[in-house]
Amino acid sequence: MGRKYESIEELRRKKKLLKSEIDDLENLLTFKNTKESLSAFTNGLTDQYLQEKVDEDGDEKVVLRKDVIARQLTSEVKDLLISKNTAVGIASSAFNGNIADGLIKLGITAIVGNYAKKNMKSTNWKNKLVGVTLIYLAPIALKFVRKKLEVYQKNKSVSSLEQLI
Repeated sequence: MGRKYESIEELRRKKKLLKSEIDDLENLLTFKNTKESLSAFTNGLTDQYLQEKVDEDGDEKVVLRKDVIARQLTSEVKDLLISKNTAVGIASSAFNGNIADGLIKLGITAIVGNYAKKNMKSTNWKNKLVGVTLIYLAPIALKFVRKKLEVYQKNKSVSSLEQLI
């Protein structure tokens, strides 16, 4: 069960190594260095979104890098829109009569995205809160409204078919 050691010195070295490893883990768990701790917990996922800054008192604190977050969100939205609305997609949707829907969605997304970006760059915390809310809640609200409109349209068409019969 136990490992055989050649000497007591080897056992002491192993004990010292284990103690230093435990101290390192304790430092991570106590968040003495917040960025490093979060990096260890998330396997480096949060590294690009966090930045260490020194405030007026000389204390180090971790802040969000809003520019990276906003840039990544806008690029993801653009990629999503471009992949859905390529020239072939727009041309095929023109035959289906959905080009107006695509252009409306694209316009609304651009307006909301630009407004959220402008609010995120503002120095007022209320405007920043509005920008963050738009970024996170606007897509959810739009999906909800779209689903409700589709259900309404479906019910309306079913009721008109019932009237015809």
